Amino acid sequence: MTPTHDVVLVGGGGAGLRAAIAIAESNPRLSIAVVSKVYPMRSHTVSAEGGSAGAIAPDDSIDEHAYDTVSGGDWLSDQNAVEAFVKEGPEELLRLERWGCPWSREPDGRIAVRPFGGMKKKRTWFAADKTGFHMLHTLFQTSLKYTSVVRYDEWFVTKLLVDEGRVQGVVALEMATGKVEAITARAVIVCTGGCGKVFPFTTNANIKNGDGMALAYRAGVPLKDMEFVQYHPTGLPFTGILITEAARAEGGLLINKDGYRYLQDYDLGKPEPTPVLRTMELGPRDRLSQAFMKEVAKGRTVDTPYGPVVYLDLRHLGEKLIITKLPLVRELCLEYENLDPITELIPVRPVVHYMMGGIHTDINGATPLAGLYAAGEVACVSINGANRLGSNSLTELLVFGARAGLAAAEHASTQKDVGPAVAAQAKDEQRRLQDLLGKTGGRERIAVLREEMQKTMEESAGIYRAADSLSRGVAKLRELQERYRNVLIEDRSETFNTERTAALELSFMLDVAESMVNSALRREESRGAHQRTDFPARDDRRFLAHSLTRRGSDGSAQVDYLPVTITRWPPAERVYGR
Repeated sequence: MTPTHDVVLVGGGGAGLRAAIAIAESNPRLSIAVVSKVYPMRSHTVSAEGGSAGAIAPDDSIDEHAYDTVSGGDWLSDQNAVEAFVKEGPEELLRLERWGCPWSREPDGRIAVRPFGGMKKKRTWFAADKTGFHMLHTLFQTSLKYTSVVRYDEWFVTKLLVDEGRVQGVVALEMATGKVEAITARAVIVCTGGCGKVFPFTTNANIKNGDGMALAYRAGVPLKDMEFVQYHPTGLPFTGILITEAARAEGGLLINKDGYRYLQDYDLGKPEPTPVLRTMELGPRDRLSQAFMKEVAKGRTVDTPYGPVVYLDLRHLGEKLIITKLPLVRELCLEYENLDPITELIPVRPVVHYMMGGIHTDINGATPLAGLYAAGEVACVSINGANRLGSNSLTELLVFGARAGLAAAEHASTQKDVGPAVAAQAKDEQRRLQDLLGKTGGRERIAVLREEMQKTMEESAGIYRAADSLSRGVAKLRELQERYRNVLIEDRSETFNTERTAALELSFMLDVAESMVNSALRREESRGAHQRTDFPARDDRRFLAHSLTRRGSDGSAQVDYLPVTITRWPPAERVYGR
């Protein structure tokens, strides 16, 4: 018998669990399924280190938080969504505290906040430097008290079921058995996170393949602002493991091979005594990553087997502060670099970290396809515009996870049962997955195609782009799509067939990569994380607009535009450090 629920959530991380709780609280009669490729506590939310933004300090305000977000996003943020986000953010963070999240505190008992990049005030709540870990634990344990929430752990969703102009469920693959099954629903919320693994060097876990984005894209939903890819300025070489912005918020310094604080050369401020709030190291992530590339061009970085690096210096902070506020940073350095940041410099370089773009949604997480919602990094509301400010993302998944959950619950309560055509669609998908497993004659290896895709993305759509490199990327990705038709799968087993899973993930990644490169080629300006060497200026006349990328009938990406919503803050120069 086909499993049936009122709402299916695809993804069991922070956004998915927050949405599930919102649904359960708003309507206890609704049946909720959480379908997750991994056990929820292994979702990528657990990796977030630095903190979650919410204006709570006496000298701060939600208007200041909103302006910093809009300015940081280079005026591509939808300001109605930003206003809702900054208003509801502190409420969500306080709710999380009531559910048991152990926020770090000041000696007098008040919740502690730290500065973060691109923000003028201290407004980032934190739990040492393991914030995502504690937030996800809190959400997961809270979700367990709702009997209406049913989990499908280690089930991989491969298709959205659409009939009568609305989504009516999903098809999912149970990894442990190889069973392929339809799970029908009156509403679906996609919360699968980002897609960093389309690039070769990323902070993202191996599960971050853009699955949810591609599911919506194939169902006819546009992807929004996919050209905006955030590089985090401080990743460890070789592994790409993130050294949180919290290390710089506590006073860490970036220096080049000469021991020089090079950011002062890039209009990000002048050296000041530490600790101070607005150090140049707390500029926005896009500007810091771009400054690194300019240091490389000047020959002022350090060459390593894993590419050029600069150094993050925490030595002056002292052992007590590092052990108390940055314990995970020290642990990562000891485990993966065999160095102790208390006494040694940390080699760092920019690394792909976050997608500003994603599934096109409105302020309540609704997509243009009836019954389909999205929240978290997989979605683009958009509050992040052309560049996300650090610590906004954890708050975003709470605010818009809750909003999407409430909207989906309301929609599901008014819908009729699943239509008859859904069963035929599900059988077609089951047949496709079985055919993939039994495929013979394939000669293209998954790892080779994936490596060529990642290399193409780094060369064509990295920190700096140009028409010629982007055009080559478009052509190469088309070639890889054709070659994927002959993909080779040698493992014929049903149980935990990771080769079949990797093949499905690669197919999703190729779709997402095409949407990124095509939208970047069309945007002939430089804004935030999208920097065109052939169009170095921001062009508000032509491109104060969101890109919407749709999948054409031939599988190619087609791009058009949607105006940005501006409520209170007209476009202005984006200035830091002065």
